[in-house]
Amino acid sequence: MIDTGDTAWVLASSALVLFMTPGLAFFYGGLVGRSNVLGTIMHSFVTIALISVVWVLWGYTLAFGPDQGSFIGGLNWFGLKDVTGEIGPYSATLPHLAYMAFQMMFAIITPALITGAMVGRIRFKTFLVFTVLWSTIVYAPLAHWVWGGGWLANLDVLGIPGLEGSALDFAGGTVVHISSGVSALAAALVLGRRKSFGLEPDIPHNIPFVVLGAAILWFGWFGFNAGSALGANGGAANAFVTTNTAAAMAALAWMTMSWWRTGAPSAVGAASGAVAGLVAITPAAGFVTPMAAIIIGLVAGVLCYFATQLRAKRRVDDALDVWAVHGVGGTWGALATGLFAVTAIGGKDGLFYGNPGQVVNQLIGITASWIWAFGWTFALLKVLDKVMGLRVQEQEEVLGLDVSQHGEPAYNM
Repeated sequence: MIDTGDTAWVLASSALVLFMTPGLAFFYGGLVGRSNVLGTIMHSFVTIALISVVWVLWGYTLAFGPDQGSFIGGLNWFGLKDVTGEIGPYSATLPHLAYMAFQMMFAIITPALITGAMVGRIRFKTFLVFTVLWSTIVYAPLAHWVWGGGWLANLDVLGIPGLEGSALDFAGGTVVHISSGVSALAAALVLGRRKSFGLEPDIPHNIPFVVLGAAILWFGWFGFNAGSALGANGGAANAFVTTNTAAAMAALAWMTMSWWRTGAPSAVGAASGAVAGLVAITPAAGFVTPMAAIIIGLVAGVLCYFATQLRAKRRVDDALDVWAVHGVGGTWGALATGLFAVTAIGGKDGLFYGNPGQVVNQLIGITASWIWAFGWTFALLKVLDKVMGLRVQEQEEVLGLDVSQHGEPAYNM
């Protein structure tokens, strides 16, 4: 039967996750120069509208429709046909529409995350087409593999002796963060460097925006992770606590690293660290203890900090370090799930609780996500570059995307 408490929590969580995308807009918008702030915010805002329509039409049925060969969902629910307020197949206590709405919010924020690697140089029309294609070709199959009954949720279908169980992903370490982070790396490589890259310092134009955006993301992430328990229950409580704990530890770790390396405790560093911790705990939130969350957050803060240094040293223009935070943080979180997961909390035991096979399962999920996301993103952008053109003209880039793409400045001075 439909449980009103579970339904209320999942609907509230859906709203919290939706709020994360405007939070991301402020976070990214504050990090860029003021001639690109509106364009950067617009990328996140328009993704809400665009993917909301795509998800209703075909995104949900491809990701969660009746399984087709452990790879993709069927078109049975195209346009939400037969998706109603009655109990659905993914929860015994939720209306099917509530589950659909919750998953829609994940589908919205994931392509928005990629945009941090594109700031200052991508044509808006091409961005819209890319977002629709990426959501359909990259995101929907990954979501099906992990949450919709696909092969990563049942590794036995591969027929490999000794390989069984699933690649654990409580709330989107592979589906959301590895896919977006790796896709951002591919986008940065295909788009190439901004004209100003290396010639002008990348100074955030509005650090209060950055901190505000990070705070909104932290707030919304409780819906992201605790909502993934799909009920108002002990699993949600555990995910809530581990989420907050990992974020707090990672914020302290990144701030300390920047303090040690630069001589000053950076506000941007603390905000970035909190996001890195949230990313890393996402696949593990419902499977690990609060003490494990401290370790996961600590490693995430240090590891993602050094990933940003590596990216800069390699002169890859992933402008807002999406790969370093989401790609690397999501990879660490997925691996850490295989180390620290506890059956008594949820999922399966990990390596430190006597099950080394879970690490193998996690590595399979990580590898599949990296290859699928990077390969398809690279190919899609190459094709779109030939067909539509990816980059704005040089004079438009110098002017800034706010005026050249949207015809309005963020600030009328």
